[in-house]
Amino acid sequence: MKQVTVSIPATSANLGPGFDCLGLALSLHNEFTLTGSNAPDAPPLTIAASGVDAHKIPTDASNLFIQSAELIFRKVEKRPFSLHLTQHNCIPVGSGLGSSSTAVLGGMLAANALVNGGLSRDDILQLATTLEGHPDNVAPALYGGLVLGVQSEDGLHVEQFPIPPLQAAVILPDFHLLTSEARAALPSHIPLKDAIYNTSRIGLLIHALQTADFAKLNIAMQDKYHQPYRIPLIPGMAEAFAAARHAGAAALALSGAGPSLIAFAPANHHAIAAAAQEAFAQAGLTSRTWLLSLDTTGACVTIAH
Repeated sequence: MKQVTVSIPATSANLGPGFDCLGLALSLHNEFTLTGSNAPDAPPLTIAASGVDAHKIPTDASNLFIQSAELIFRKVEKRPFSLHLTQHNCIPVGSGLGSSSTAVLGGMLAANALVNGGLSRDDILQLATTLEGHPDNVAPALYGGLVLGVQSEDGLHVEQFPIPPLQAAVILPDFHLLTSEARAALPSHIPLKDAIYNTSRIGLLIHALQTADFAKLNIAMQDKYHQPYRIPLIPGMAEAFAAARHAGAAALALSGAGPSLIAFAPANHHAIAAAAQEAFAQAGLTSRTWLLSLDTTGACVTIAH
């Protein structure tokens, strides 16, 4: 019997202008332990889920971690007879904090380690990006820190940027927003001036995060690709942006497709979170908050025999 434990960080993708290409790893993690056995009397698959939103985690073969693991088993043509998964969630499902990416990466990394599949982290990233459709969550979740992913005809290129220890307030309203709905709200065409607006800000955003320049971050995290179309989908979000900024937030963005809001500031994070919570409460929504630092380690894999 062999056991692999993987810990995968939450991620905040897009960060305003970096639509589908830029993401940041955060200090909130999901942990998965996959045990493989070839004992003939062992059940083929068992799953135990705990933690945040455990009731939303499938405990059969439709589980995203298991589906991702099976993809690796098929690729390397190795698989234990029996699998047991223990999944502990700290990242809410459907929050815009990369919970699905933790399952995809976790399943692939654990399966590869469990059967000595020989795939590199770059191999895993390419497969995970293909499954997810874009690298902005899986790349920072795998490598940690601030990561830019560029897809080209000859494959995926990633660049990890060193950044100082920053903190962010994350506010999650109790509102269900499907990623598919958030994507459907986007226009099919972007005006040239909006493309220039966003493109000019990506480089500034990376520089501002690397230097902790909050004045520049305020400019750099503005966006015209997706947030103007998604913010109206979430009750109280526009007001939460305004309240958080009034309380001292230097820069704000939807985390991924939402409904989480991420706020960067040099101080007063608790006051910023409380102000956003009050705005959501005025719109009839309860909310949860976290004060998170940046995760610069990325995915961790531990093997036990």
